[in-house]
Amino acid sequence: MARVKRGSKKTQRRKRLLKSAKGFYGAKSKNYRVAKLAVERSLQAAYSGRRRRKRDFRALWIVRINAAARLHGLSYNRLIDGLKKAGSELNRKVLADMAVRDPGGFAGVVEVAKQGLASAPAAGS
Repeated sequence: MARVKRGSKKTQRRKRLLKSAKGFYGAKSKNYRVAKLAVERSLQAAYSGRRRRKRDFRALWIVRINAAARLHGLSYNRLIDGLKKAGSELNRKVLADMAVRDPGGFAGVVEVAKQGLASAPAAGS
């Protein structure tokens, strides 16, 4: 078997990895062995962060909707229940945006939810 020298390929691979570690602190951006671990870890954090962001935004929307709904005398879950019973298909992202940017429009949505709650028969009876 012939001997293979991989000098240039090895250098290219290491340069590519160290380029990914640019901006890291200390040895994490200079030392290949340490940088490799740091880059692996950062890629894992980026992957999980893309999923985490979806959860974080949904939680933020719910907080905003709840705060705005309570100004109109409804809790978050009663508002969502009323909207479902009224047949509204507004999602939480749109509701939260309305709560912040268009309080008048949100008040109209709350009225629709109140009508939906009033027209639907009470559960358990």
